[in-house]
Amino acid sequence: MPTRALRRLLPVAAIVAASALALSACSTAADGGAEGGADGGGELVWSIEGANLSAGHMDPQVSQLDVSSMVQRVVLDSLVFQEDDGTFTPWLATEWEVSPDSTAYTFTLRDDVAFTDGEKFDAAAVKANFDRIVDPDTESAQAASMLGADFYAGTEVIDEYTVKVSFTQPYAPFLQAASTSLLGFYSPKVLAESADQLKAGGPGITVGTGPFELTEYTPDQELVYTRNDDYAWGPHDGGAAQFETLRVEIQPEAAVRVGVIGSGEADLASNLPPNLVSELGDGVTVDSIEYPGLPYSLYLNEKYGVFADEKVRQAFSRGIDIDAAVEEIFFDQFPRAWSVLGSTTPGYDASLEGTWPYDVDAANALLDEAGWTERDAEGYRTKDGQRLSVRWIAWTPVPDDRAALANAIQSDLKEIGFEVVREVLEPGAYNEQYGPKTFDLTDWGFSGVDPDLLRSHLHTDGFQNASQVSDPDLDALLEQAVGTSDQTERNTLYTEIQQWNAQHVAIVPLYSPSAITAVGERVSGLDYDLYGRPLFYDVTVG
Repeated sequence: MPTRALRRLLPVAAIVAASALALSACSTAADGGAEGGADGGGELVWSIEGANLSAGHMDPQVSQLDVSSMVQRVVLDSLVFQEDDGTFTPWLATEWEVSPDSTAYTFTLRDDVAFTDGEKFDAAAVKANFDRIVDPDTESAQAASMLGADFYAGTEVIDEYTVKVSFTQPYAPFLQAASTSLLGFYSPKVLAESADQLKAGGPGITVGTGPFELTEYTPDQELVYTRNDDYAWGPHDGGAAQFETLRVEIQPEAAVRVGVIGSGEADLASNLPPNLVSELGDGVTVDSIEYPGLPYSLYLNEKYGVFADEKVRQAFSRGIDIDAAVEEIFFDQFPRAWSVLGSTTPGYDASLEGTWPYDVDAANALLDEAGWTERDAEGYRTKDGQRLSVRWIAWTPVPDDRAALANAIQSDLKEIGFEVVREVLEPGAYNEQYGPKTFDLTDWGFSGVDPDLLRSHLHTDGFQNASQVSDPDLDALLEQAVGTSDQTERNTLYTEIQQWNAQHVAIVPLYSPSAITAVGERVSGLDYDLYGRPLFYDVTVG
């Protein structure tokens, strides 16, 4: 079972102030900062990166960006809730039954739930949302995959508050998927009348059953969520939020997010880089939770250019001093990755640790074997008059720490005669190349609690198969793994998959990032999900 590993980091100044936190918990905010109160009113200001929300990423049923799931969690409830220890407890479903072969999941729903537009939550609403996710016209990627994609056979309304979700083969990850906001629920009225506007989002469009309602949205600036006073069906039978307004400020620059939490203008700041933690002042607590899933990695396109040669891919991975770069750039806060699963993900293969260290001699030998034996005037390797060069496309905005990591990678590879040309592109320009796969490598990390996320990255038909892997034996392993509910058997299969990548090098894992959140002294009761995203169900602002 996955578990959430929370590390609490205190800035130096905060250690001095720690003994005063209890006394300051009910103090007023700094001048110009957020306002709150102990009477259930007040406002919590949350500073996030959020730069790409306005580019059609307001809908978690369609977008695969973490920020979409993170902010819309307060609007979109789920059938079940996943606890810190990985188990599942009731939420919108009071109970559920899984067929012995894991092909059918039958849920009994609460009968007292309503959407904030007055629509009723029932079995028909579940069916409408799930059928919308898998509809090709929706162009869902991650959510459709989490709903089984081609394995999804349909959702059947048994009666008003009983619904059965069926799959064409055993589908073990479904309960975990059903606990996320990606499989959360929009009002059936919105789906019928305004589904085409959900990507852009906004008041009256982004309508769910959650503890807050989206009441204002200024793209690239802020989202304002107002408490749903009727909310009485939260996890653990939780009721309405204990503060009135959640104001989400979109501030792409990490230094700005640090500044506003330090000054008291914000109560919460997410996705902070480790190097800025030391700049936070008195009364700020810093929580760090390592993301489960696929570490931040490089994806080598083996159907385009020089990465068609396995020896070149292997040399590329061995020619980067990952340990030194990660330790220096991330202040030893993020662990270097050895596998395509992070160490907090079920099925992680610890035996891969240390098996492909930085080795210039090995990298040079591999490139020699691949025929890249000549050098040009700039010191880069050549073969048949062609320079050993790859083009790396990156999606803007790029944080400063990842830009520094990219520079280190380029410098290391130049030492072995391997040129890396990096292009930082706006989303539209990036997609123009990503779609037809006219690039050599790209990069991202992908959070997920279930290792089935590897199917979308490594299966021939995976929607995130940036490496263009097509291996029938690997496809078979991925399909077996998603189809068994025996955890020991799944772990064995995912070990084989991780070892396949270690040899094949379709993906080069670099480091396992953490969700670093700074919490102001007025906030208490904050919790996190297994992805490190804030949960506000028990939060008070005082």
